[in-house]
Amino acid sequence: MSSSITRVLLVEDEDDAREILQFYLDTVFDEVEVASNGLEGLNIFSENLKKGKLFDVIVTDIRMPQLDGLSMLEKITQQNENQKFIIVSAYKDEEYLFRSINLNVISYFVKPLVVENIMEILKKVKKSILEKNEKIEKVDNDLLKINETYFYSKDKKLLYDKDELVNLSKKETLLLDAMICKKGEIITNEYLKKSVWNDSKTSDATLRTVIKRVKDKISKDDFIVSKKGMGYIIE
Repeated sequence: MSSSITRVLLVEDEDDAREILQFYLDTVFDEVEVASNGLEGLNIFSENLKKGKLFDVIVTDIRMPQLDGLSMLEKITQQNENQKFIIVSAYKDEEYLFRSINLNVISYFVKPLVVENIMEILKKVKKSILEKNEKIEKVDNDLLKINETYFYSKDKKLLYDKDELVNLSKKETLLLDAMICKKGEIITNEYLKKSVWNDSKTSDATLRTVIKRVKDKISKDDFIVSKKGMGYIIE
């Protein structure tokens, strides 16, 4: 779920700016991947995501060929709404700035690039990343990975959307814990009713209501699958 290894994707079409930024990123972060336009950056991000690998931050220019920086950010955010970005630009374009408001942009580099500013911002970003990762690891060193989005602490019976706690009610927690304990197995309605209400005679409608509430909260990457006539399974 988290790691002390920090990963960055740099997307910049100008050769000089890309060389400068890559040099300073390499001095601060552990792994740096580089793209020369927005389309290439999007492809690199998507390929890494398929392998279960995320970037702590993406540093990108705005105006680039094939796919501009903010269009790339919007497409990446559709795949990972928590992705953080740093924008690099020589332009003070109100339209671009307005579009970036809801895109988790944590900082800006303005061209011409100033080395002192770059290093100050990068060091702050890395410190923030490491502090967040350390906080996550302190919560539980043995988190169960459900899928690429959700993790579960068996000891504390807590569900996480990456590093964010998913707020579950008592019944929802009992339901999820019962399912997690039999991950990969088909779980009958009767088993779930006994686990949540200690009563197999609880109505199917009541059970479905609690299951729907949980599924609504994990809709980003739903992992509860209904097996018609049999029950449910976390695959």
